[in-house]
Amino acid sequence: MWKPTNQPGTPGRPAEPERPTMSTPTAPAASETAAAPRPVVTTTTSDQATIGKSLVIKGEVTGSESLYIDGRVEGSINLSGNRVTVGRNGVVAANINAREIVVLGKVRGNLTASDRVDIRSDGSLTGDVVAARISIEDGAFFKGGIDIRKAGSKPEEVKSASVSSVPEPMAARA
Repeated sequence: MWKPTNQPGTPGRPAEPERPTMSTPTAPAASETAAAPRPVVTTTTSDQATIGKSLVIKGEVTGSESLYIDGRVEGSINLSGNRVTVGRNGVVAANINAREIVVLGKVRGNLTASDRVDIRSDGSLTGDVVAARISIEDGAFFKGGIDIRKAGSKPEEVKSASVSSVPEPMAARA
């Protein structure tokens, strides 16, 4: 009878089972002794930093984990092997370099992704995109250029091609 009265009395119960289900099922005593190896197993799901709604960051953001931005960031974001998600409340005025970039809020800057860029229906992007894959949902705002590159291509080859196309219209005017 003590357990049934304890379960409704603790409102945090539904959130607690989610944490053990993300890691491999083990006994509590085993997870205490092997606490260091367990975060390595769950790095893909739980290793994400968050910039909250009220936070404003000005400068350079670098690191080795994924990032969720719901606040304001101005400067540059370089998380080359990870995912950067700009939340619905996020406002970013920065160039972003990451493996994967998801835009739900507002971004003003150039995006460089080694894998893909997703601009969701509520997202807004003003800037150029360089990525292997891109997805722009209906209703999203995008103003800029798109450069689709294979994983092994060099950025300088495409830049020189785009620069050589600029003088031709200028020569035609003269």
